[in-house]
Amino acid sequence: MYVCVCKSVTDHQIRSLVSEGARSLRQVRDCLGVASQCGKCGKMANQIVKQTLESVSPAPHSGSVR
Repeated sequence: MYVCVCKSVTDHQIRSLVSEGARSLRQVRDCLGVASQCGKCGKMANQIVKQTLESVSPAPHSGSVR
């Protein structure tokens, strides 16, 4: 789906960039231009970045296993 109509950026492009190493909306914006024009897509783009980071990063280990 299109997240940023102004720059024609899709959720797939954002997820791919995060999977390749982007770790923040700022990095995604610098590469794709998302949320750099009218800004209406910023919340959605940030949500996609966070969700993708959670899915590609393992959960922190709590320390002890019971």
